[in-house]
Amino acid sequence: MSEQGYTVPTPIQAQAIPVVLAGKDLLAAAQTGTGKTAGFTLPLLQILNQKGPGRNVRCLILVPTRELAAQVQESVRVYGKYRPLRSITIFGGVNINPQIQDLRRGVDIVVATPGRLLDHVQQKTIDLRHVEILVLDEADRMLDMGFIHDIRRIIGLLPKQRHNLMFSATFPEEIRKLAATFMRDPQLVEVARRNTPAELVAQVQHPVDQSRKKDLLAHLIKTNNWQQVLVFTKTKRGANRLAEALEKSGIEADAIHGNKSQPQRTRVLKRFKDNDLQVLVATDIAARGIDIDELPHVVNFDLPHVSEDYVHRIGRTGRAGSSGEAVSLVAFDDRPLMVDIEKLMNRKVEIRIIAGFEPGNPLHQQPREPQQNRGGRPQQRQHQRPQQQNHRRGGANGGRPGNRNSNSRPQHAAPKQQPQVQPEAPRQGPMQYPKAISRG
Repeated sequence: MSEQGYTVPTPIQAQAIPVVLAGKDLLAAAQTGTGKTAGFTLPLLQILNQKGPGRNVRCLILVPTRELAAQVQESVRVYGKYRPLRSITIFGGVNINPQIQDLRRGVDIVVATPGRLLDHVQQKTIDLRHVEILVLDEADRMLDMGFIHDIRRIIGLLPKQRHNLMFSATFPEEIRKLAATFMRDPQLVEVARRNTPAELVAQVQHPVDQSRKKDLLAHLIKTNNWQQVLVFTKTKRGANRLAEALEKSGIEADAIHGNKSQPQRTRVLKRFKDNDLQVLVATDIAARGIDIDELPHVVNFDLPHVSEDYVHRIGRTGRAGSSGEAVSLVAFDDRPLMVDIEKLMNRKVEIRIIAGFEPGNPLHQQPREPQQNRGGRPQQRQHQRPQQQNHRRGGANGGRPGNRNSNSRPQHAAPKQQPQVQPEAPRQGPMQYPKAISRG
């Protein structure tokens, strides 16, 4: 540990390591970036080393993503540098044959994603009957990604008598219910209140029109001379488009997401970690496992629909005692998401308007069709099937009642629909930002 610059254990390490060494099952919750990986890697290496290396898989570490698998494996390799234990990673997106060859040579520790591990189980290329220690890392994310059935199937293949560890940034009730099905009187270690970001992360939100988010992001990067920025988007296509837009504005950027091959993702991530890439644009799934020392800036280009994901995102910065900044670009439609995030964290995120990027009147944005107009569609389709395609075009063009009536009803009926748009007016409330404009 001293070779890696560690002299004092973090709170999660100080509380978790003694429990693991005592052979007790453990539920450990701590915010991202507090040293959870070392909290289970160090003691399990010590336990396994007491018997020395073998040919059977004795420790299984399950993680949600390829990137996190690579990160955990690197920790095992670094911390176990002077121990003879062998470890490998097993994940999809790459040729399975090298993994099969590694397994045949014998390994002590396997770090795996659930899907590819079950591929090996099906092909009978891995034997899980000798597993002594099971670790579920980022268990909440595995459930979010739909791995719950795979996890239960894997647990059913393991010996009944084993050591169980669960580490995660958050512990919703679903996780606790899962733990109750296979853990024996687990010790709970929770070093921070659930769903709270690291205290060293400064948070700010910039109100801006959706159409100007790309311009504002480029402005922030250039004027503040940001050199290493991780940006989150909701979709893979959005990540590609944003990276291309930043490139056109003279900012070196690239995207990482599930549609890219594993070699591409590894190459891009390495460039970013080595500071050869200024901006990395990522989706939530691809960003799990991105562990960069002293990453200074995280930007939410799109806010997540799941509030807990905000905590995971901004936890990429402010890690292991370092400070960081989390910036969110908040358009009119994003306001309800930010409200939910603030409720989850039980704190307000500072609002800072950037001069030249002030948000416009929300009534002019009309991002969605009024809800009451949607409700009438099924009834009209029953009687006006030839006009179905026109109805959809009308909704896609902003949901204006006049367009729909011109396709499905006599022209004189159109005025009766106009009052339905009026309920949009009260939406101005959330957009009443402070008049003072910051040039930050």
